[in-house]
Amino acid sequence: MHSLLGLSPTSSPALSSSSAAPTSAPESDSLPPTSDPSSHSHNYAVLPPPTIDDDHLPPPSNQPSSLAVALRAMNDLTETPTYARSVTSTAPSSPRIPPLRQNSGSQTPRVRPHATTLNIPGMTRSRVSPDGRIPHRDVAAKLVIIMVGLPARGKSYITKKLQRYLSWQQHDSRIFNVGNRRRVAAGRKVPVHPKLLPEPGHLDPPVHAASILLNGVPAPPPLSPEQTEPEMLDLNDSVIKEKAEMDQSAQFFDPKNEKAAAMREQCAMDTLDELLDWLLLHGGAVGILDATNSTIERRQNLVNRIKRREPKLGILFIESICQDPLLLEANMRLKLSGPDYRDKDPQKSLDDFKKRVAAYESAYVPLGEYEEAHDMQYIQMIDVGRKLVQHRLKGFLSNGISTYLASFNLAPRQIWITRHGQSVDNELGRLGGNSPLTERGHYYGQALHRFITYQRKHWLTEQKSKMAQATFPPVPGDNTPPYPEMNRELEDKNFCVWTSMLERSVDTAEYFEADDDYDVKNWEMLNEMNAGQYEGMTYAEIAKKEPEEYAKRAKDKLNYIYPGVGGEGYLQVVSRLRDMVREVERIEDHLLIIGHRSVCRVLMAYFMDLSLADITDMDVPLGMLYSIEPKPYGIAFHAFRYNEELGWFDELPNYKPQKTARNSI
Repeated sequence: MHSLLGLSPTSSPALSSSSAAPTSAPESDSLPPTSDPSSHSHNYAVLPPPTIDDDHLPPPSNQPSSLAVALRAMNDLTETPTYARSVTSTAPSSPRIPPLRQNSGSQTPRVRPHATTLNIPGMTRSRVSPDGRIPHRDVAAKLVIIMVGLPARGKSYITKKLQRYLSWQQHDSRIFNVGNRRRVAAGRKVPVHPKLLPEPGHLDPPVHAASILLNGVPAPPPLSPEQTEPEMLDLNDSVIKEKAEMDQSAQFFDPKNEKAAAMREQCAMDTLDELLDWLLLHGGAVGILDATNSTIERRQNLVNRIKRREPKLGILFIESICQDPLLLEANMRLKLSGPDYRDKDPQKSLDDFKKRVAAYESAYVPLGEYEEAHDMQYIQMIDVGRKLVQHRLKGFLSNGISTYLASFNLAPRQIWITRHGQSVDNELGRLGGNSPLTERGHYYGQALHRFITYQRKHWLTEQKSKMAQATFPPVPGDNTPPYPEMNRELEDKNFCVWTSMLERSVDTAEYFEADDDYDVKNWEMLNEMNAGQYEGMTYAEIAKKEPEEYAKRAKDKLNYIYPGVGGEGYLQVVSRLRDMVREVERIEDHLLIIGHRSVCRVLMAYFMDLSLADITDMDVPLGMLYSIEPKPYGIAFHAFRYNEELGWFDELPNYKPQKTARNSI
């Protein structure tokens, strides 16, 4: 019996004989004997371990000796004699070795979701996303942004800038405004049975807001079907049985007004459904729901609806809070010129709007404890970037949005964009290079300095005049910019001049460099797009020597990358200008950027909210100067053309960007 179980008085499990073959069952050698009472029921002679130095051995096992005995018995009861066992057996030597995973083929489908890491168009590439955009498969990388905040807190301002920035970064984004849908729903008749889903391949056109019904003034005639989105409000005959036009004054926003509250809730949910359709069915990346969403109940209802539709979608709350009374006054001034109060009596409109805000405040609960207790990610933006609070931000998009929001400011200022003066390579039509300016190029730099200096002084005088004439509430026809700074003392601002590292850009700023009133800095990220192995060549030479590459670029300039060391494309230029754009948003000083054609095109695409697919062919000739003034409602844009004969710049009224010739960098 003893020999059968391998427990002879002269052997020990801890020390194997050299003649044994432990390779077939090494686990039995790793189980030292114990004094488990269960082993005595079998009358096995369990010997104590010998007195040896066992510091080099593994620690004793916690398993009972009965298991060790059973394993040894199974080992020795094998049909293969001990002496006949192969030392080089390929069989698994231990049950602890996991089996090979077999989930790479079609026989075993993948169950776990795919990894969702950052996607940067032009900078990342994968099998499912060759262009670097968020693929339709990666639903978890997509984002629903839900705005939160009382009226006149700058939510629409934030959403517009955020959508512009994300679109510029090539993340398909879109704003879905609940207020626009509410105005349409309350200002005209609506059908009882909505279309639940859009037709395949069809997107609703944008919503056009109807005017407010204030003091019984009727709404304008309904817009044509081509101008409005399909009406999707479903009231089931229980909220508005007569489907009549509703007054949208302050009483409409009173939480005690059950009929109006039900309509506003339905509008919010219908707008969210439209957003989700766009994200999940039409390839969108970021959908922004622009509404007050001022109660916990509303926000939780939105989250529940999103999770029922697609639980993997990311959700980010962004709340705008205004604690500065001057900023709040400026926001109210802007609100009075909006669709709800346009062409109405300013004083009556202001009184009505304050009542509306009070109605929202009665039920308002800011983001905070509830969202944190439920592990929701959010950003609180206080006084348009003065302070930022964030919680549990997850993902590249959410963190990038936070960084961008932190750079906001409402300071009135001018941003000027132009190309360098004419260079030697410009005369020869050669790409890239680092050639110096021609004589005409130096004259351009001199005229640019004179003109900017004049405009700088003129702008300050104009702003002071507007501030002196400002009234609140504004009288009809008062177009004073709604800046809080307008209520403070205006001083002459610093003026920054940024150039690239290339000689033609640096030399164009030589007259600014010599003037102590300007701060000049050279930026490598402002360099012209690198043409790789085609640097120094003309387009005619490229077409002749590399016709396939020439045709490839002409077909898709946005995604094309010049071959060769350092070669770039437009998406690479966008990527390297990302930090610069955030810096432009952050500074409160005036700024002149002396760049190059591709750089100017990309910057213009951001500030003017233009499609990069169109901007690759935008005509930005030498001698054009563009002025951009950020406003809460967008930008004020002006274009000037260099008059070489007069050494001055002429404004081009009603200027619109034009497409350039086919062959341009």
